[in-house]
Order: sequence, then structure tokens, then C-alpha cells
Amino acid sequence: MNAAPRITRLGDDALLCFFTAPDDTVVPLPVQQRLWQLCRLLEAERESLRLCEIVPGMGNLLLRWNRPAGSPCPFDVLLERLPPLWHEGAAAVPTARVVTIPVRYGGTAGPDLEDVARECGLSPTEVIALHSQTHYAVYCLGFQPGFAYLGGLDSRLHTPRRATPRLAIPAGSVAIGGSQTGIYPLSTPGGWHVIGHTPLRLFDPSSAPGVLLQPGDTVRFVPMPEGS
Repeated sequence: MNAAPRITRLGDDALLCFFTAPDDTVVPLPVQQRLWQLCRLLEAERESLRLCEIVPGMGNLLLRWNRPAGSPCPFDVLLERLPPLWHEGAAAVPTARVVTIPVRYGGTAGPDLEDVARECGLSPTEVIALHSQTHYAVYCLGFQPGFAYLGGLDSRLHTPRRATPRLAIPAGSVAIGGSQTGIYPLSTPGGWHVIGHTPLRLFDPSSAPGVLLQPGDTVRFVPMPEGS
């Protein structure tokens, strides 16, 4: 975790930084926390580094810069700044904002709950208990506006994606796919198993910042009483 990031240049105006080993399949939370802190430090230098995009991913970071005609490329400057900023980020772990997500599990709201229970050798009640007792970390956003990739799903709930994806999953659906869980902000095709639904709006373009969850947030799922 203390090694300098691996950096790859993408075209004339971007670079991609990797903070895990090439064969790592899971991003440790401490690594991702340092990545969030690095984003904050880069945000403070956005203007001087001429950055137009700072996009955190799962153990990686995409940076794009503006380059007016005739101006020097900031690539070498970024290569020089990134390692010290990465090590500086180890000194502070950002305080997480806790976001509570009410969920109606099972039934028409969670049509795949029983399938997940059967796949995992559990009862539907046990699946709900395991899913809602964990505090999840928002690693990054992607796929859709406001879609949060959550880390921390109990290994007993890891479930292969559906063999046949659905053509339409309703907005607000809470689902499990592989080793991750998440919430669909918008109606979309998808192959994750839908185990519940939240009435909260994850994406609202009329508000600021427009998305409910941000990288670094902590998410708690809370079962809604029946009939609510």
C-alpha cells in the first residue's frame, strides 16, 4: 500500500493511475480511503495542474487536463506531484458520512430474494439480516449517474449474476451481483439479483450535487416494516 502508483498515459490529455497490484482482485478499504484523500488533495490543486476531471475508480484514478493551444503539457508535472500526494494521503483518513437507506425486501420489491437465499444456502430472513447488518463503503460511482459501488458485502451473500439479465430493473432496486451490492438509480437493463427496493431517489439532476451518495460515504440498509 505504500508503493508509488503505477501510471499509464491515455492519449494526449489523460492518465490512469493504479494503486493495487495487477493481480489483486479485491481493493482493500485502506487503499481506497487513501485514494479518496488523494482526490481531495488534487482538487485543491485542480487549477494549478489544469485538471478538468478527477475520477476515482476501484483502486484507480483517471485524471484529464485542459491544454490550451501552445501551452506545455502538464504530464511531467503530474508525474512529479502524484507520488508525494499519494504518500501525504496516508496521514489522514477522511471522516465518513453515514447514509441510511430504507429497504423493502422481498415480494414484488425484491423478486430475487428467494433465489439468492437458495443459492447461498440461507433463508430469506437470514439474507435480509446479513445484508442489513453490514456498514458498506462507497468506493466509487459509475455505470449510471449516482450508482454507487459498495464494498463490504458479507461473503456468505456472494452470488453469481443472473444467467439471463432483465431488460428493465426499476429505479431504486437494491441488488446483489457477485461480491458487490448496490442500488439502481435509474430504470435500466441489468443482471444483478434484485432483493429489495428503496423509495429514496439516488439521482436528481435538479438538485446539487444531483446524487445521494458520494465516494467515501458509509451506507446502512434498514429493513422497512411490512405494509410501509
